[in-house]
Amino acid sequence: MNRRRQIYEGKAKILYEGPEPGTLIQYFKDDATAFNAQKKGTINGKGVINNRISEHVFTLLGNIGIPTHFIKRLNMREQLVRQVEIVPIEVVVRNVAAGSLSKRLGVEEGTQLSRTILEYYYKDDALGDPLITDEHIACFGWASQEEMHDIADMAIRINDFMSGLFAAIGIRLVDFKLEFGRVWENDFARIILADEISPDGCRLWDMASGEKLDKDRFRRDLGGEVEAYQEVARRLGLLPDGADSAVLDLETHRKKLR
Repeated sequence: MNRRRQIYEGKAKILYEGPEPGTLIQYFKDDATAFNAQKKGTINGKGVINNRISEHVFTLLGNIGIPTHFIKRLNMREQLVRQVEIVPIEVVVRNVAAGSLSKRLGVEEGTQLSRTILEYYYKDDALGDPLITDEHIACFGWASQEEMHDIADMAIRINDFMSGLFAAIGIRLVDFKLEFGRVWENDFARIILADEISPDGCRLWDMASGEKLDKDRFRRDLGGEVEAYQEVARRLGLLPDGADSAVLDLETHRKKLR
């Protein structure tokens, strides 16, 4: 696909001008970052796998009535998505104590939470994406009360669905990050799911062994990042047994030739 005007570049993706008004092309990179980009590296083939996993999950979520920005996958690293006004809040859904929650509260990692916790973080790299409350959101006008109700409702529905999806393939959904955006229809804005859902933004543990199948392998210098991402794709039926991400490249190339 011919490159169009770049709109934005983040840690893991690049957004380009789309072919139609109100659309963008979302390109998945192999770049990996952790600890607010203090640690940087590359996970070969990550962009290809994340593109496929995110396409798969967003499609399934759309099928159960969750509105999303996803339109279609274009090739091995690119998706066509709706352009949205991103709400500057990261929503973290937690089912099991891990990561920053364990550090902040001294809860042993791996502890099953008695109820799902929703946390909100202000999207600002310079500030380190600080933890915020509903009061902060209302005070600074980052989202209306009605929008936050929609966001919370969707986050819980997404968690219920994804917990079942991953449990069915022997994976424990520990926690994950969501981002939402506004789409405007005349003077009315509605909230839809945006960004991506992939091992980059989810903690995924093998139910039997507890093995980490996500970006914590990069964060904690565990190694085996590529194999972990491929294992998630394989269990979701997106990668044949014994194959690696190059197979996804070949499949995309064959579709182009048809």
